[in-house]
Amino acid sequence: QVQLVESGGGLVQAGGSLRLSCAASGRTFRRYAMGWFRQGPGKERESVAAITWSGGSTYYADSVKGRFTISRDNAKNTVYLQMNSLKPEDTAVYYCAASTRYASLGTTASEYAYWGQGTQVTVSS
Repeated sequence: QVQLVESGGGLVQAGGSLRLSCAASGRTFRRYAMGWFRQGPGKERESVAAITWSGGSTYYADSVKGRFTISRDNAKNTVYLQMNSLKPEDTAVYYCAASTRYASLGTTASEYAYWGQGTQVTVSS
């Protein structure tokens, strides 16, 4: 089992940047693939990015490709989401999630067993 805690959210102007962090408890972090999801006001939760256990493969939603970068540091039990060129439509609660399918790039919430509490990102125009 793993517990996840996100941080780094906040209010930023359009065009700005934020880096989200997700710290995981336990010594088995490297056994999990990790994903970032978001849920905007009145919207369904959607996949943003994912990364395999080693960091060797990544996935990005089309809406964030070229602007967001997912990475992980297994020594620090942390996964990151660097968000650049932010747009008002990126406003959402961002969640990190862990999947036991450590070599897969899951894009659906059902593939992830563990979730953080979320961190709010608000992008003003």
